[in-house]
Amino acid sequence: MRTRLRNANTLRNQILAVCVLVMALVLLFVGFYTYSRVSTVITSNAERQLQQTAIEAIGRLETLYRQVDMLSSQVMTASEVQQLLLQESRGRRSTLGQRQSLLQSVRTLQVYSDGIASFDLFTRDYRSLSPLDESRLTDRLQPEQIALADRGSGRLAWIGEDPKDPAYFLAVRSVRLMDHSFESAGYLLVRIERSTFDLGADEAQERREFMTLLDGEGRVITSDYGGSAEALPDSADHNLDIGGEPYLQVRQTSQLTGWKLVILAPVKSLTEGIGALRTAIVAAGAVGFLICLVCSFFLSAMITRPILRLIKTMRGARLGELRPSPEVHSTVEINELTKTYNQLVGHMNDLIQVIYEKELIRSRTELKALQAQIDPHFLYNTLEALFWALQDKEEEELANLVVAMSDLFRYTIGSEHGSEWVTLREELDHAERYMQLMKLRFGDRLEWSLSAPPDSLELRMPKLLLQPLVENAILHGVGAKKGPGSVSLRVEPAGEPDLWSVAVEDDGPGMDAELVQALSDSLGAGGPADGAGKGKGKGSGMALANVSKRLQLYYKDRPAGGLRIESRPGEGTTVGFDIPGGTA
Repeated sequence: MRTRLRNANTLRNQILAVCVLVMALVLLFVGFYTYSRVSTVITSNAERQLQQTAIEAIGRLETLYRQVDMLSSQVMTASEVQQLLLQESRGRRSTLGQRQSLLQSVRTLQVYSDGIASFDLFTRDYRSLSPLDESRLTDRLQPEQIALADRGSGRLAWIGEDPKDPAYFLAVRSVRLMDHSFESAGYLLVRIERSTFDLGADEAQERREFMTLLDGEGRVITSDYGGSAEALPDSADHNLDIGGEPYLQVRQTSQLTGWKLVILAPVKSLTEGIGALRTAIVAAGAVGFLICLVCSFFLSAMITRPILRLIKTMRGARLGELRPSPEVHSTVEINELTKTYNQLVGHMNDLIQVIYEKELIRSRTELKALQAQIDPHFLYNTLEALFWALQDKEEEELANLVVAMSDLFRYTIGSEHGSEWVTLREELDHAERYMQLMKLRFGDRLEWSLSAPPDSLELRMPKLLLQPLVENAILHGVGAKKGPGSVSLRVEPAGEPDLWSVAVEDDGPGMDAELVQALSDSLGAGGPADGAGKGKGKGSGMALANVSKRLQLYYKDRPAGGLRIESRPGEGTTVGFDIPGGTA
């Protein structure tokens, strides 16, 4: 037991215990107190601010409502409106001139409000006086809504969204004849623009808040909340959990209209300005660091002497003298450090010898790599010299073919950025360069076509997948056919989402079903079967097997199948495969 305690009484344990204890006490106390205090203050202030915002918004709404009520009251108490409705109630129909004069008067009052789109006046039997059409009030409102206006005895009754145009809201009043015992004589329909009830949604969005205004029936008047505003819980609890994220909820009800304003603000955004908490934690960390530094300073005196001796030995290593340090009797850490250093010196001496030998091998390898680069560069330089020679002789066609051949070699031998993946555009360009060269051999017998949607040209795919298929189509399709032939390379969307189909088709002699099945079986087995190339020419099975194997390797974990072979005797052959969208 005593031995274990002695081994545990190390300098590292002493420093670690002091630092951890001090830092833990300081950071725990300051962090917990500051976080609790500042979070409470910020949340409380945010809630008060939201409540004040809601009160101000409701005040603006009530002012707007009073304005609509006042203007509509002025309209229905106007002398022309009263006289015309009295005339209608006594059974005398109004003339067109009277209705036009009434329309002018109503529009004059409408000018005083930006939010009111129109005032529509109807008789007791629901006929339209203004506007001058033959519409009826029952075309705009339901019977129970009209009854709501009747029960209001002339007060403004809120209807809600205009069923004919969601950009407007409707309110209705029962027009009473003031000089005839407030007899009901008609209805005034007020059409209000939806934008009138904008409660500063843009500013709320900048603060990442959601504002929803509901009428007395719980219907949404305006809302910038992404979800269903009617589904918001009607709870007095200020803290809500929506979609797994905590929100602070503030509700305010208008005493005038009975409308409810709901403001939701994410708690996360409200506590972003908790800079005081960060300052307190940094200060606590600085205090802990200073305390730890002072403790470490006094403790370092216990290990200075043996460490200086070890440093003196280590300095010799900078001069190339790697020698072990003599062992001293000190603390467990110093003894272990000296022992480890001596082992390190031994390993370093061994490694120096190994590295020296590896450097020799690497130098030889680099020399071989440089020599291997001479051949392709020699080929490119030779083709370039041939191009300029043909240019001097004005052999433009042959010069262009030399350029195509040079590009073909560069694409095949080189590897841009060291990647085996290229774009579909690059593969199509390479296939076309190859067909241009084959045009020199076949002449007018060879025709080809390329078709690919523009949005597929940037697809990433393994290099040199198309050229072997095009080569097979030319050599074993067009080449085996009497007369002219054609090769078609098509790229089109496959049946599944984010999947593209690539197909190379020729109009050569084709193959029978038995040969197609043998060739497909050989590709599934990983190589060309015996006789797989019969009827297609020598080497066709090997080229297809190479492409099929590479597709299996590159798209092992992706939704792309292997090669598809379709052929009929006398009609030609189609070889295709699918590649997924996206990049490698």
